[in-house]
Amino acid sequence: MPSLTDSWKLAHLTVPNRVMLAPLAGIGTWFVRLQAKRYGAGMAVSEMVSSFAIHHGNEKTHQELLRVHPDEATTGPGGVGGPTSLQLFGQDPDVMRSAAAYVREHVPGVDVIDLNMGCPVPKVCKTGAGAALIKDPDTAVAVARAAREGSGLPVTVKLRSGQQPGDTDGYGLAHRLVDEAGVAAITFHPRSAAVQHKGVPDYDLAARLVQSLGAPVILTGGLQTPQDVVRAYEHTGAEAVMLARGSLGNPWLFQQVLGLRDADDEPTATEVLQELDWTIDRCVEHLGPDRAGRYLRKCYPWYVDRLHLEPAVAKRIQSALQQTEDVAGARAILTPLQTAAMTAA
Repeated sequence: MPSLTDSWKLAHLTVPNRVMLAPLAGIGTWFVRLQAKRYGAGMAVSEMVSSFAIHHGNEKTHQELLRVHPDEATTGPGGVGGPTSLQLFGQDPDVMRSAAAYVREHVPGVDVIDLNMGCPVPKVCKTGAGAALIKDPDTAVAVARAAREGSGLPVTVKLRSGQQPGDTDGYGLAHRLVDEAGVAAITFHPRSAAVQHKGVPDYDLAARLVQSLGAPVILTGGLQTPQDVVRAYEHTGAEAVMLARGSLGNPWLFQQVLGLRDADDEPTATEVLQELDWTIDRCVEHLGPDRAGRYLRKCYPWYVDRLHLEPAVAKRIQSALQQTEDVAGARAILTPLQTAAMTAA
């Protein structure tokens, strides 16, 4: 079986290793993708973007979500600079064709179009998109075909096993997407949409898909630790693995999985705070100082949790960061922690 450090082919593209960053809704900006690549991810996927927003020229979508940073394609410290994928969602084939064509023409740096057919969020599903497409396979195939025709790029699809526990409709849809729409790979999350991130993934079903599908299968779901990743990869025989929630505020997980860092070598407080500082800088670059101050509130807990502070101290720090209005306020809170970490080291 190939090592997770081995390269593999996605259509005409060479992906330098088999550990990827998953699309993270509301999170997977260019700097989150770049962070993952800095720590070794062989490929990264953007947060999901509405095909309708692209088609109708939504200003925020075009200015913020359709952005690939030049550094994403370059090798950074410990990184590999592999392909970048933009994830789209939507249920209208004509709109998807238009959106995919726009991406190909106007968003340099996108190598792959990924389609979200697994999102369980009600506001997405009620439009007929996301996981709703699992129960509408004809439309799903038409949407995937339209994305491929519109972009001319390799198209991948992220799927759940089904909508409800015990459903395996996603397994059948995966075959139709490859056979009828020419999809280049399937990312398979072997949990139902109804349970979201709870419960044990059905890795046996994923292994069956790997054995039967005429295209690479990328495994995601339940991959929280290096040990989880290796066990699931070996059990399913998947082409690659995709890290999601386990990598939030923890890019060192990519290094651990790839053997660039010992699996039990957790980051020091200094490393955690330096990485948070890098994240703050990149967020300011992306959104400007005012909006970055508000956006970063979702990120602070990931890093503070990794400092392993006394519970009362951690609670106080978390609360203070959530009340900050700008980046300067956050830095004022974090600076004493950085000083203490450096002194302790």
